[in-house]
This record gives sequence, structure tokens and C-alpha cells, in this order.
Amino acid sequence: MACEHKGRTAEAAKTAEATMMSRFNSIICVTLLILLVNGCAGQPSVAQVAQCQGAACQTEQYVIGPGDVLHISVWKNKSLDTVVTVRPDGNISFPLLNDIRVVGIAPEQLQKTIQSRLKKFMVDPEVSVVVQEVHSFVVSVIGQVNKPGRYEFQSDVTVLDVLAKAGGLTDFARESSIVVLRENGNIRQRLPFDYDTAISAKSTERLLQVRPGDIVVVP
Repeated sequence: MACEHKGRTAEAAKTAEATMMSRFNSIICVTLLILLVNGCAGQPSVAQVAQCQGAACQTEQYVIGPGDVLHISVWKNKSLDTVVTVRPDGNISFPLLNDIRVVGIAPEQLQKTIQSRLKKFMVDPEVSVVVQEVHSFVVSVIGQVNKPGRYEFQSDVTVLDVLAKAGGLTDFARESSIVVLRENGNIRQRLPFDYDTAISAKSTERLLQVRPGDIVVVP
């Protein structure tokens, strides 16, 4: 009888323990579900983050500048297919539309502008704008470099790239006092650049990117 009683007691204890574990697991599941719901409500999902990052990247579009060569075509209208160079005044000439201001805008914006203005002459025009040649990305280098001058680039470059294009620094250059002059609207910015810090940096975050029209001054 004593053994039977002990067996029933042990079985009851196991049942109670299983019940407690089941309730504990249920509480954990509910808690995690609440946290998950609250987290999703307050923070973007991975897909949303990726989409946001993609949109942010798209805001850094190439903008058209003087000297760039554009190929503009209108679907099913060969007479409007033209290759044009952006003039120094920032305009281009296009059939039917005369002069169009293009400097400082992205090709996609120019495409929409031409489509909108062509609607006076045709129904639902489909326009394509392609930058065939980039000539507006020009950076000047003056001061203590071996080959000072104006240099043209076809893609994003850093100050180090520009200095290399200019033949590197002379023996008299003050490496820690290099300045990049940049026009920002009606304001001229002075961006300091330390050559030694840049070449010793372990990541590209310390490398200053240049923009079209920048002037790199090496005292």
C-alpha cells in the first residue's frame, strides 16, 4: 500500500509540474507575442528598412551640368530623336520646344518636363533621356601640387583621387591644411582635409567626396 501511495504521489507531482510548465510556456508565448506586435507597430520591418534605404539612395541622383551630352528620343517619332550638348548657359535646344533649362536637374526630371511640354503637340508622348557623356564633373586643384589645373571625372571621387590626378603633393605642401572650397547656393563652404589622417584611415568614411565645381586648395 505504501509503495502504491508513493507511486500515486510521484505521478501527481509530475502532473502538477507538467501543468505548471504548460502555463509558464503559455505566459512566455503571450508575452513574446505582445512584444512582437508592439515592436512592429513602433519600428519598420526589414523590408521597410530596405525600401527606405533604396529610396534614400535614389535621392542621390546624377544632375545634369554644362557640357554633358544628352540623347533624347520620343517613341515612334524619329524626327525628335536628337543628341544635344548642354550649353554653358545651362540650356539645350529641342525641336518644337525651343530652349529648355536642364542644369541642376536629374535626367528623370528632364524626361517628365519634355513629356509635359510635348503634350501640346501629341498624345501621351513617351520620352527617353540618356546622359551619353559626362563633362560637367570638373574639379580644380591649386597650390602645392605637381600638376595644378582643372580635371574632369566620370564618377564619384575623393580628395585623394583628385590629388593623385594632379600628380600628388609637392615637398612644400602643408598636408594638414588642405581645404576644399565648395559653392552651396550663395554660400561658399570651406571644408578642411587632413592628408595624413585620410591616408591612414582604416575605412573610407574619413575620405571626403568631391562634387562638381569644387576647388581643392593645397597651401
